[in-house]
Amino acid sequence: MDFTKFKNDIEEVKNFLQKEFAGIRTGAASVSILDPIKVEAYGAQMPVDQLASISVEGATSILVTPFDTSIAGEIEKAITNSGTGLAVSNSGSSIRLSFPGLTADRRVMLVKLAKEKLETARVSLRNARDDIRNDILKQEKDGEISEDDKFRFTEEMEKISKEASKNLDDMYEIKEKEIQE
Repeated sequence: MDFTKFKNDIEEVKNFLQKEFAGIRTGAASVSILDPIKVEAYGAQMPVDQLASISVEGATSILVTPFDTSIAGEIEKAITNSGTGLAVSNSGSSIRLSFPGLTADRRVMLVKLAKEKLETARVSLRNARDDIRNDILKQEKDGEISEDDKFRFTEEMEKISKEASKNLDDMYEIKEKEIQE
């Protein structure tokens, strides 16, 4: 049995969760918080990193310097409306983003959000596992594999699935610690 597609699906789930967790703000400045933000510029929705240079300034601020200063207002508007909770100040030629300290309530909310993202990833993992399980059962029914092979493949699939699930849980624990710090 070839588990390559299953392993690729697992990698996609991990990448999804990693991107989702990167968008959850912790107390420290991270440019990845801008990844999901799109700016209306030049008649299209564009990511911030294609319109500006982005750099971390100290532990709690980011400097966004637009390549074209005429769109600084649009970048500021997109960041402000994104719901990141960042303090935004536009000097005309650059935009400074400040990460305010997290309150206890905000931390609880962010942990809950991270848990929701983890659950979404777990559902995707279960769906991929179920697809493989159904494929194994179909192959046995069609006589392509023996009953012993079915049990062996199912056991291997479960082992891969448990390891992937543990990796997702580990990613969540790391994010939860970041939020609580």
